[in-house]
Amino acid sequence: MGHLLEVRNLEVKFALRFGDLTAIDNISFTLDKKEKLGLVGESGAGKSVTGFSIINLISKPGYISGGSILFEDRDLSKLSTGEMRKLRGHRISMIFQDPMMTLNPVLTIGTQMTETVLAHMKVSKSDAMDIALEKLKKVYIPSPEKRLFQYPHECSGGMRQRIVIAIALLTNPSLIVADEPTTALDVTIQAGIMDLLQELCTTEDMGLILITHDLAVVSQVTDKIAVMYAGRIIETGPTEEIVNNPRHPYTKGLINSLPGGLQAGSRLAQIPGMMPTLTDIPDGCAFNPRCTINGPICLEKLPELRVLDGKNHSAACHMLENDQRDK
Repeated sequence: MGHLLEVRNLEVKFALRFGDLTAIDNISFTLDKKEKLGLVGESGAGKSVTGFSIINLISKPGYISGGSILFEDRDLSKLSTGEMRKLRGHRISMIFQDPMMTLNPVLTIGTQMTETVLAHMKVSKSDAMDIALEKLKKVYIPSPEKRLFQYPHECSGGMRQRIVIAIALLTNPSLIVADEPTTALDVTIQAGIMDLLQELCTTEDMGLILITHDLAVVSQVTDKIAVMYAGRIIETGPTEEIVNNPRHPYTKGLINSLPGGLQAGSRLAQIPGMMPTLTDIPDGCAFNPRCTINGPICLEKLPELRVLDGKNHSAACHMLENDQRDK
């Protein structure tokens, strides 16, 4: 039996009038049961597009132009629409950043949850309602019995997001793709949801892909991290190794911008410049216009991921040759 999920050389493009633009450029990663992967980067890095690609929900003009997505030894990119629909919401669930992408405004919470259960599980309507109630309790919904009979507009934004998370958990999926799942939640609830997802990964043999710009959250939740920039993975490895020993200058910049970053007592830093758009990705290394250690080769040649230190830690940077730790 192979990995729970194996993404191989995935490429996603957007077909526009003036030509195709590459949004995801040849990325690969794996995920095993009970494992938690954090996809980290700024807005526009390609994190969400990667997540939507996994569940085959790329909207036109986007399309998967290359590579494969193996889930439980099946290539999702080759499944029919009907086969993929059966997998989504059952074996694979996605938690969206915007809860209104998931919730139907004209149906009660209970109706939406029980319909999901009945579509994927052979249980009675009464049992489906019990399952829905159990999941609402697990995500710390107050007065869950009452919420079952309310409509989405009767709940706060944070409450709606917690309901979406409960829906994702209804059928005990083996993989959850969570796209900024705690954006609308306060710190206390955020920590509770992250603890819950970690617990489920262990008890239910579930894999988790956590998509976020918040490196602090990822460092506390995941087993490994893939840092994305301009559609590529530019550093990947065990979470502890990435946080304590970042090698790519972009990853270092992300960590330095956190409270307490690399140097205790230092002022918060920022990465100069902006993430390039799909129409403006520079030649060579996409990060070179913002990089403080770039050299001539960075302007000409795209760096490939290279294994570092023998710890499943890889980074894509030409300047690693000048890093004494890599010698």
